[in-house]
Amino acid sequence: MSLAAFRCIGRILSRQTSFVSAENAGVQSPWFSAAMTIRTSAPLSAEPRKKKKKVDPRRELMVRERLKKKLKKLERVPAELIPIEDFITPTKCLDESRVRSAPTLSFDESEARALLLKEWSKYKYEQHVAEVQAMELALQAQTEALEELKAESEELYQAALTPDLQMFPFTHEGPAYTPPKTTYEAPEGKYTDITKVYTQ
Repeated sequence: MSLAAFRCIGRILSRQTSFVSAENAGVQSPWFSAAMTIRTSAPLSAEPRKKKKKVDPRRELMVRERLKKKLKKLERVPAELIPIEDFITPTKCLDESRVRSAPTLSFDESEARALLLKEWSKYKYEQHVAEVQAMELALQAQTEALEELKAESEELYQAALTPDLQMFPFTHEGPAYTPPKTTYEAPEGKYTDITKVYTQ
């Protein structure tokens, strides 16, 4: 469409210039010479051609060789891991000379401690047996009472099986939400930063 319009405009201008030149054949004016030289062409929506950069093949080879060398170095040397200080035992704790010697006890003291340990173990055993027997007796009495209650009435038996929530009353209030103070400035504590920075 635009190409046809440009061609029509070019034909009209060429006719006008020929007509004017025929009338003024003896006069040669520079104003009419420019109209004769108008030429139209199809509009081209293209970008200007970019100049390709000349790449030196030697430079490319050098860059590739450098990259290969770096890769070889990385393959030879394994990546150094950042140590976790919590899992490392300090050297002062590995010193074998720091051995705490056991205190030397006399014969009477060692015999007294052994007898005390035996009495304590005997006392704890008797306490455990008494607790187990008391629990067994309580459970036996409970089952017998429930069987007797079931024989008397089924409703009372079912009521006895339901848990009593009022036996141990529990009230709890959650933490109240309080908005922060806008005018409060938190103090900046002083500390020494001893964090080690590792670079790989």
